[in-house]
Amino acid sequence: MAQLNILVVEDDPTIAIDLMLALEGQGYRVLGPTHRADRALEYLHGERIDLALLDINLEGEMTGIDLAHRINEEVGIPFIFLTSYSDRETVASAADTFPSTYLVKPFKEADLAPAIEMAMAGAIRKQAQHTPSLTLINKDLVQGLTKTEYEILLEVDKGLSIPDIAEQRHNSENTIKTHLKNLYNKLGVHTRVEVVNFLNSYRW
Repeated sequence: MAQLNILVVEDDPTIAIDLMLALEGQGYRVLGPTHRADRALEYLHGERIDLALLDINLEGEMTGIDLAHRINEEVGIPFIFLTSYSDRETVASAADTFPSTYLVKPFKEADLAPAIEMAMAGAIRKQAQHTPSLTLINKDLVQGLTKTEYEILLEVDKGLSIPDIAEQRHNSENTIKTHLKNLYNKLGVHTRVEVVNFLNSYRW
């Protein structure tokens, strides 16, 4: 299995360093640590990150819960809350973001690896059922897809023919062919099968 890239978002410098050392000692690659949600979003949109560890109390305007909502909307990777807050209201707010799990500080270093493994196993199941976002796909492309090209990509994935796509989008077949040509060039593929295989690579 490829080395996992884990982003640490933690406002306590001592805990952040301890987390980084513990994770690296267990064979993970650590990005950050950072204590701000806005900086975390820069990492998330600029790097390949497999999982994020989020404190709830962060510096700046956004909390870890705010960041979790942004992760769900924009990136779609699993995340684990690491926090000293265990009151019912905070846990309920955190639960609304559908975290992989919730570890209350202080936790044991030995708790990290099982939590990460369970989070990644859950992510694999979700990826098999869900379509990757435009943002996620464009992170890996030299020239990103447009919204229209992304929509056509999903229609190809559903098995729709060019006439079907044209009718559904109220476009001419020539217009759809032009979009497909641009789409294929950006993905570096030549056939519909390769398009489907490209999408499937995000589902495993």
